[in-house]
Amino acid sequence: MKQYQDFLKHILKNGKPKDDRTHTGTISTFGYQMRFDLTKGFPLVTTKKTHLKSVIHELLWFIEGSTNIRPLVLNGVRIWNEWPFQKYQKSDAHQGESLKAFVEKIKDDPDFADSWGDLGPVYGAQWRHFEGKNRSEDQLKSLLEEMKTNPDSRRLILSSWNPPLIDEMALPPCHTLIQFYIHNNELSTQLYQRSADAFLGVPFNIASYALLTLMIAQVMDLKPKEFIHSIGDAHIYNNHLEQVKLQLSRKPYPLPKMRLNKDVKDLFKFTYEDFTLEDYQAHPKIKGKVSV
Repeated sequence: MKQYQDFLKHILKNGKPKDDRTHTGTISTFGYQMRFDLTKGFPLVTTKKTHLKSVIHELLWFIEGSTNIRPLVLNGVRIWNEWPFQKYQKSDAHQGESLKAFVEKIKDDPDFADSWGDLGPVYGAQWRHFEGKNRSEDQLKSLLEEMKTNPDSRRLILSSWNPPLIDEMALPPCHTLIQFYIHNNELSTQLYQRSADAFLGVPFNIASYALLTLMIAQVMDLKPKEFIHSIGDAHIYNNHLEQVKLQLSRKPYPLPKMRLNKDVKDLFKFTYEDFTLEDYQAHPKIKGKVSV
């Protein structure tokens, strides 16, 4: 996927050393945009194998409004485990358990998961229960209704950034604002991402919001057109530089195709089995440590 390769090259060429919240250190640039024509294939990175199972389960988790990691853990998805574990480690309840042992307790003990597996009002809570003055807004349902009644609206917006609740979130939302655009019966999506971990996070983000576009297009009887990814702080962590160089040495393969179960006409009825990826050829995965 040339757009992603060019993105990595841009950071390496133009980025400057910058400290960060985790104190891992980054090479950082500010302001970048990638565009993906969804009629040309599904934008899943091919220069390393991407764990699509995690992308799908996380997106369904967002859509249903969940904020506890237990449903992800039960489906073998590990991408959010470090954040609640970090909080648990700082508590009096921590008995020296490793991350692996913590995750097993989340999996096996629903009461423990209720106490320690919740991330606060992160994405799913904001999409489905955005807290405003005197009321809560189901943004997703409102968005779909607005698409039906006013497809030319410039207010087809989904926001994950809710300032009064930021301090209650395990991680303030990185992908903060999504805008949808309908023209000639085609649906395009633009994501603004305030902070982008170029090596680990961005491949997931691209696939996730491209998939959301396909899902909404299907249930609204529209054709998916384009996904536009606009990024604020685009960075490569210092402990990912060798991995990025390896990735850039690889030639991208043709994009795969994503097939959705055409019988699903309700965004809230999709399940993992409703997605089929075809013709995905990728180079071997490349491991990298997440900075928490």
